Amino acid sequence: MTKKLYIKTYGCQMNVYDSERMSDVLAAQGFSSTEVAEDADLVILNTCHIREKAAEKVYSDLGRLRAAGGPDGRLIAVGGCVAQAEGAEIRARAPFVDIVFGPQTYHRLADMVERATRGQAVVETDFPTEAKFDHLPGATPGRHGHTAFVAVQEGCDKFCTFCVVPYTRGAEYSRPAQAILDEIRALASQGVREVTLLGQNVNAYHGAAPAAGGGAGGAGPDGDWTLARLSRAIAAIDGIARIRYTTSHPRDMGGDLILAHRDVPELMPYLHLPVQSGSDRVLKAMNRKHTVADYLKVIDRLRAVRPDMAMSGDFIVGFPGETDADFEATLQLVERVDYASAYSFKYSPRPGTPAADLGDQVPEDVKSERLHRLQDLLSAQQRGFNARMVGRRLPVLLERPGRHAGQMVGRSPYMQAVVVEAPADAAGRMVEVDIDAVNSFSLNGRIAGGEWSPRPLYPASPAVAATPVAGSGL
Repeated sequence: MTKKLYIKTYGCQMNVYDSERMSDVLAAQGFSSTEVAEDADLVILNTCHIREKAAEKVYSDLGRLRAAGGPDGRLIAVGGCVAQAEGAEIRARAPFVDIVFGPQTYHRLADMVERATRGQAVVETDFPTEAKFDHLPGATPGRHGHTAFVAVQEGCDKFCTFCVVPYTRGAEYSRPAQAILDEIRALASQGVREVTLLGQNVNAYHGAAPAAGGGAGGAGPDGDWTLARLSRAIAAIDGIARIRYTTSHPRDMGGDLILAHRDVPELMPYLHLPVQSGSDRVLKAMNRKHTVADYLKVIDRLRAVRPDMAMSGDFIVGFPGETDADFEATLQLVERVDYASAYSFKYSPRPGTPAADLGDQVPEDVKSERLHRLQDLLSAQQRGFNARMVGRRLPVLLERPGRHAGQMVGRSPYMQAVVVEAPADAAGRMVEVDIDAVNSFSLNGRIAGGEWSPRPLYPASPAVAATPVAGSGL
């Protein structure tokens, strides 16, 4: 008899990937996915611990689940980063939870479920000695459409003072290049045309080279491959038309990766590169280990080799000790970069992080006012960026039917949704689209013929050489 599995995913794209792999693990145990929690024999809350009150949201959802009821013998599990950070507390506050597991142990889910079925309370939040990726099954055929996430790196060694990731995801780990290439070849054979490479510090990737050797053009220490070398190999896989990666750190934006954006057309001209603040004083307090000048130098070099490069970023306002002058410096940075999109948040203390114990916390009303000003500026930049698409010809990967008959929706190189008239069987095709209108959350266009030629979106910086030197990029 088929058992039903419901997974609620909180937070980042890595959690989305993890939830998909949990489904793969449990599919071999006879579980099929359902969209209705009340129907499920096993409910998993795959949690995120980045934002304030993350744990309280989990307990609230747990309360609703318990009140709603479900099949006899239903199991409830809490996984992910909240589980890793607060495993014992979850069992104490919600003893009806059957399984608690961290993000590094879900390859053992089949065993956990079997033990829980026998009435054993399961808590697995230790960091295992084996890499979970070595024990995961292949992706379930047919799950993916034409885009897919692929985890290539996990964990963080940066220890920003505001962040819990090093404590919940562990030290940086890079998957061997061969395993990644095999996974992407399998996805391509199922019709995937675009892959997004995932990692907490994805551009710090330094995975073991395939047995044949890493060769030149981006080989790291001891023959490891860098993200640049890996991207070049992925681009050579039949069927793969687009490569994205997230999330990057400015310190790891090496010269070889910048040059890959020049040489590898499959690498999309859209990069999420968080800076967090435009104040060097605040960046130092955050332990970011880069300056504003370092960050701008990376962007200028990227745009020198790829004139149509657009940027996305992350910002934290109201970090302890942030002054009006520090915040104004952030606004100046935003004006200088001109973001296509960005995410911005008020600082919230995360228990166990160094910043949580700092004095000089910024009042909540000040944080709110600063966030409002920053988001107004970022929203205006995003609207302006989208407006500049009108009259341009963009390559669009068609993915799914639109809201109305005869429509298809795809993505531009810059992650914008693009609506065109096309038949449903056009899904998976890359088409050239002349953009003729901007909506609130999408672009409208017409399929056209001809080649796409990148045009500069930003004026070149006169202080930057046309080609960056190899090396750190900083």
